[in-house]
Amino acid sequence: MGFNEFLRLAWSAVVAHRLRSVLTTLGIVIGIASVILLTSIGEGTRRYILSEFTQFGTNLMGINPGKVITTGQPGALAGTVRKLTIEDAEALLRIQGVEKIVPLSFGTARVEAEGRGRSVFIYGVNSQVPDVWKFRIGQGRFLPPGDPRRGAPLTVLGPTVKREIFGDENALGKYLRVGGRRFLVIGIMAPKGQFLGIDIDDSVYIPVASAQQLFNQDGLWEIDLTFSSRMEDAVVAAVRQVLTERHAGEEDFTITTQTEALGVLDRVLGIVSLSVGGIGAISLVVGAIGILTMMWISVNERTAEIGLAKAIGATSFQILTLYLMEASLLSLAGGALGVGLGIGIARALQWAVPGLPVHTPLRFVVAALLVSLAVGLLSGVLPARRAARMDPVEALRAE
Repeated sequence: MGFNEFLRLAWSAVVAHRLRSVLTTLGIVIGIASVILLTSIGEGTRRYILSEFTQFGTNLMGINPGKVITTGQPGALAGTVRKLTIEDAEALLRIQGVEKIVPLSFGTARVEAEGRGRSVFIYGVNSQVPDVWKFRIGQGRFLPPGDPRRGAPLTVLGPTVKREIFGDENALGKYLRVGGRRFLVIGIMAPKGQFLGIDIDDSVYIPVASAQQLFNQDGLWEIDLTFSSRMEDAVVAAVRQVLTERHAGEEDFTITTQTEALGVLDRVLGIVSLSVGGIGAISLVVGAIGILTMMWISVNERTAEIGLAKAIGATSFQILTLYLMEASLLSLAGGALGVGLGIGIARALQWAVPGLPVHTPLRFVVAALLVSLAVGLLSGVLPARRAARMDPVEALRAE
């Protein structure tokens, strides 16, 4: 008896009891669908966050004041209140492997021009922002290089601010009041979009010293720098050493690289994956018990059929193969329905919530089908062995 004949007989047995077969595979369907749905959302989220971070480059490091102890917020539960300074930033620029650096002051203020105004994010930076943050200039130029301790009444606008304050007019060469102070517009940034839900284009850039004066700050909100990708570990160690020495031997700052941030993301998604695996495993166990029960009942119902088949020459191996194939077909059908259901729900959620990141890699689908096949084989072993070991005389007598 060839494979096609085995497959035809197994499929006929499954189709003969349609309702029972559907109910038997329900656990497999739920388990596979839940795994596919949640892993699709998890993978979509991972890809989304990865793309959000990598749009600023892959060799970016941020240093924040305060030592993070138990939370991810810079400065939370800090051991000291020592601030980062422009002098700290200049000292880091002398480290081998550090390429560009941006001392950053940050706040919100009202911007006004031509009778229109609104509150926006104000970034106090230096001339290195386009290189460090991978931003492009749409019109004009960015802030000129110079001593970061000396402010200048110059500003560069994000495209959203420019549009809402100046409309379609040319804003270059015009004056804008930022927090009540007068600044000359020298450039307009190219559109950048959003980062984790924040509109980057809705921002104004002024010299870091001007921002410190505007917000009455004597320290920096953050220091960003780019480094040679081959020297990440060495640069991190050197930055830690230099700042610790400058801060009286105390590590009262937090260093964050994209590698670390993505590592945290992977660990979080790993925990989510384990939880998803637990949910799926419970449903798959239920499905396996369902297949085992149905196959055991099927063996009881077909005792005479088994006896007759063995009496006319069917071998124990052929009987074993037939019942294992029935169990495999049931589980594969449940796995295929689960994959379709999971992908369908994921796409429906994406349609209902357009911003929801969803991605279903092919390897997840293949893995789900292989797992469902394995569940079917394992759950069908005991009934199949029972059928294969039946004595034909006893089986016919039972009938």
